[in-house]
Amino acid sequence: MGNQVSRLKVSLHLVLLFLVTHATAEEGRYQSTYKARQAPDTLIHSATLFTGDGGVIEAGYIKMAGGTIEAVGSGMPATLDNLDTALDASGKWVTPGIIDVHSHLGDYPSPRYRPHLDGNEATAPVTAEVWAEHSVWPQDPQFPLALAGGVTTLQILPGSANLFGGRSVVVKNVSSRTVQGMKFPGAHHGLKMACGENPKLVYGEKGGPKTRMGNFAGYRQAWINALEYQAKWQNYREDLAQFESATKEDKEKKKPSPPKRDLSMETLVEVLEGRILVHNHCYRADEMAQMIDLSKEFGYRITAFHHAVEAYKVADLLAANNICAAMWADWGRFKLESFDAVKENVSLVHKASACAIVHSDSATGIQRLNQEAAKSLAAGRRMGLNISEAEAFAWITLNPARALGIDERTGSLAEGKMADVVVWNGSPFSVYSRVEKVYIDGSLVYDLEKDLKPVSDFELGHRVRGL
Repeated sequence: MGNQVSRLKVSLHLVLLFLVTHATAEEGRYQSTYKARQAPDTLIHSATLFTGDGGVIEAGYIKMAGGTIEAVGSGMPATLDNLDTALDASGKWVTPGIIDVHSHLGDYPSPRYRPHLDGNEATAPVTAEVWAEHSVWPQDPQFPLALAGGVTTLQILPGSANLFGGRSVVVKNVSSRTVQGMKFPGAHHGLKMACGENPKLVYGEKGGPKTRMGNFAGYRQAWINALEYQAKWQNYREDLAQFESATKEDKEKKKPSPPKRDLSMETLVEVLEGRILVHNHCYRADEMAQMIDLSKEFGYRITAFHHAVEAYKVADLLAANNICAAMWADWGRFKLESFDAVKENVSLVHKASACAIVHSDSATGIQRLNQEAAKSLAAGRRMGLNISEAEAFAWITLNPARALGIDERTGSLAEGKMADVVVWNGSPFSVYSRVEKVYIDGSLVYDLEKDLKPVSDFELGHRVRGL
């Protein structure tokens, strides 16, 4: 009985030590300092609502209170108590804020000068130790331009030069003097991985990898190293727990020393333990299938394949493995691995019941993701796929939120979610429609009619100087 109690004490101590260690590490390092602005209670009524989850409400309303969505429905709410602002949106459309799952705003900012290009740490094939947020310039004037396109949340990634490019960061599209003031509170980091042409072309003459098989060997070796690193720390924690729970006499033994920290391996271990989500740059269908096999070999999960121009060929695999495909509407044939791109890609993935996303990977494309989704929808309809506009709007709202692990908090017009809301002057699938208003956490941050829009300090400084 005494031995069982002793083992139980060791186990409990080990669990507490693990939780405290990781809580301290995650909460203490570069945590989000984002705070939602105080927002009035607002009612928007008499609009067509695309709810972001495939639903549509004609002549509907949305009520925002305390920075969250309080109610959504048709007609008018039963009570209008404590209402500060009411907007008659007759003839207009209301949607969730657009979410871009693949952006380089801030780490490839404008003006595009060489000293500003901070997206690729192209010094070694494995650079999992770097974090995109340490490159993001919050004064990038492209953020306000994305806001004018209805983008309220975006994931900023490292570039695709490396097998493991580093950690991504999810931000809310708000003005801030620091990137921590933009970080989406509680959102997971992502790990950027890249397969195919880019890593082998960058490193082919620098010691490798030079081939796709070299790429794959590089992934496997990195994950083997991560498993060994994870085991070292697990053994250390077990030894430390036993030491801490030992009797006074046993404590005369030497206290165990922790292994030497390795920032790259820390990132990979957090992936293995489910705290970092994998976002994998991958074009070809065969490579996506191989990367799925790799993830099963080492026990991690791929959240999304990005660019994924051949996703339509393996849409069933994506659906079966709960993996999203983030795709362009019509980019293709700009390099060999993109030659089998088809404009129907997004629609075909959607029809296979997989998670389809339209992303930008472009400072200009992010300004009109609604039109990119419209092009994808039109291509699908031309080949006879019956997809509604309301369904297609999930490609730029709820589905990217799902890929970022924030779908319980944003991505659709639902009670209790963040009040990230966009008002359009017409159907968001029309090239003639424009964003009229953008609310982030219920606060009006963009108003086309009143010329209310954020201006970065960089732009403001030039305006003041008359440059």
